[in-house]
Amino acid sequence: MSEPTANDPYLWLEQVTDERALDWARSHNEVVLTEFADSARFSDLEARILAMLDTDDKIAYPGRRGRWLYNFWRDAAHPRGLWRRTTFAEYRSESPAWDVLIDVDALAEAEGENWVWGGAAVLRPEQSRALISLSRGGADAKVVREFDLDSREFVDPAAGGFTLPEAKSDLRWIDLDTLYVGTDFGPGSLTDSGYPRVVKKWRRGTDLADAETVFEGEATDVAVSAGYDRTPGYERHYVGRATDFYNEEVYLLAEDGTRTRLDTPTDASESWYKDWLLIRLKSPWEVAGATYPAGALLAANFPEFLAGERDFEIVFTPDAHTSLHGYGWTENYLLLVTLEDVQTKLSVITPGVDGWARTPLADTPPMATSSVTNLDPLESGDEYMLVTSGFTTPATLLSGAIGGATEQLAQENGYFDATGIETEQFFARSEDGTMVPYFVIRHRDRRDTPGPTVMSGYGGFEISRTPSYSGASGMGWLERGGTWVTTNIRGGGEYGPQWHTSVQKANRHKVYEDFSAIARDLVARGITTADRLGAIGGSNGGLLMGVMLTRYPELFGAIVCQVPLLDMKRYHLLLAGASWMAEYGDPDKPEEWDYISKYSPYQNARADADYPPILLTTSTRDDRVHPGHARKMAALLEEQGHPVWYHENIEGGHGGAADNKQSAFQAALIYEFFTQKLMRED
Repeated sequence: MSEPTANDPYLWLEQVTDERALDWARSHNEVVLTEFADSARFSDLEARILAMLDTDDKIAYPGRRGRWLYNFWRDAAHPRGLWRRTTFAEYRSESPAWDVLIDVDALAEAEGENWVWGGAAVLRPEQSRALISLSRGGADAKVVREFDLDSREFVDPAAGGFTLPEAKSDLRWIDLDTLYVGTDFGPGSLTDSGYPRVVKKWRRGTDLADAETVFEGEATDVAVSAGYDRTPGYERHYVGRATDFYNEEVYLLAEDGTRTRLDTPTDASESWYKDWLLIRLKSPWEVAGATYPAGALLAANFPEFLAGERDFEIVFTPDAHTSLHGYGWTENYLLLVTLEDVQTKLSVITPGVDGWARTPLADTPPMATSSVTNLDPLESGDEYMLVTSGFTTPATLLSGAIGGATEQLAQENGYFDATGIETEQFFARSEDGTMVPYFVIRHRDRRDTPGPTVMSGYGGFEISRTPSYSGASGMGWLERGGTWVTTNIRGGGEYGPQWHTSVQKANRHKVYEDFSAIARDLVARGITTADRLGAIGGSNGGLLMGVMLTRYPELFGAIVCQVPLLDMKRYHLLLAGASWMAEYGDPDKPEEWDYISKYSPYQNARADADYPPILLTTSTRDDRVHPGHARKMAALLEEQGHPVWYHENIEGGHGGAADNKQSAFQAALIYEFFTQKLMRED
């Protein structure tokens, strides 16, 4: 095993905006454009994907805030987007009238900035003001400015408007004239991960430097934050201290500044609504003579809990096939979304003195994902919205209220010909005997004929990958006769928190064993052959791709590695990398580097290996996963003589694209790469 980090000849590529590094990136981009983007096939696919992204016929997904439905919309005429709102009654109409609040294209032109929309925090219940986040080129770091929804103008800082310069900030409304703010206050105010270490209370008309400090964490923490629950009669201030990516201390904050820590496991997720406290466990919890399993959801009377009572109602208990995927309150009910072998079920929980009763909410189709959205218990009663989609079924948006029927509000168009395409679920046995599920999407006539196949994976941070519609993969791969595979490897949350915690740090190798086991299973079932099997993943999934390249190259015919982590010797020193040490380990500790070093792609690339072709992509403006990972890996593989292509979007952030045109290009590039490397006449 070589260790280029010990004397890294490509360290200069970590200088993000250095002209030498950018020239290197541009020269590699030219090669990619010539080889993959200079054909009628590429142009046609790019145009179809862009037309899909820009169409006026797609669902305008709303974010409900009482009587208002907010939406951020991009189309051909507004590539940077419109922030707008309408009423629920108007939204139901065939052609709803939208009230445009901010035109980002017009704003960017007027101010001479490359603004990318970063979100809005609307003041409740007045909805007269909002905190608008804008980034330059799509980075995580954003400028924050207060916006007056009545005058449709930004509030001048000279007149008391809240404004923050570019930083990874966290702001929460308390009232019209007061915020909780965590940001870069100067030296020592950020954690090693680059997030706020200090949170303050900022009053209108005062300098940020004079804001009152509410809470301070440690430099080694991931971040601290503060917030305000404005539920009438149940108002609560609170602060959180994330000591690592999975552990957080939560405190209630009294008016005099005293703090009361919630006596819950730091790795649990806690939330409250009125007098109910909910605790979702990520590890077993022994308390008051009882033991509750990982993945369970517990409920307690919040005031009694604070007084020392430990009497819990078990709202949900996991089993070998079922996990809790999500939950949320309406005014009078708790809604649960569960996964049964990675397929969703919806339930209504009714709190009562004799226990919490559970009934089905709505039927859910197989091989699809159904999610509950737009719960607004304070202003919208027991109403909710549902979104359902599958690999070949476009999304449907429905609305309903507990106890009543659902109403279809909108349905996406299909963007590719799904005739004859079906979804199947299989299970592969990993090296330790664990059965790992995956979905196969293919034409029926492919059942008896191995064909070109692409498998995607992530495997980290308890992120579940469930069925969803992708017009781009349909147009770019399924229509061309390819097979698509979505894997549910460990590291995700498909079977609850233990599906993730069992493969952290020293057990990380099991993630890679799962993915490789599925690759072998696809060949064993006759779905594909190794030389026609591709793999794709981004971010943590990009690390997965790097390991597949360097550890399991014989299993694949081509790999696409997007915005990846690859140099695991230095990942914790780059941008937000320090925040992920709870996932991977600390490479500065010899005992932890011992297991990281065995899979770190940058340290394990070998000149004498036979690697499949790989396309590495990243973004200059990605300030979460450093572009140096992809740059250095591409340079190393190139120097070793391997077939490698590299493309860097000069903007776009961690998502890789700043607008629909860039998204369409990125997607078309990926499918053209796989088409050239994996498609051939049978």
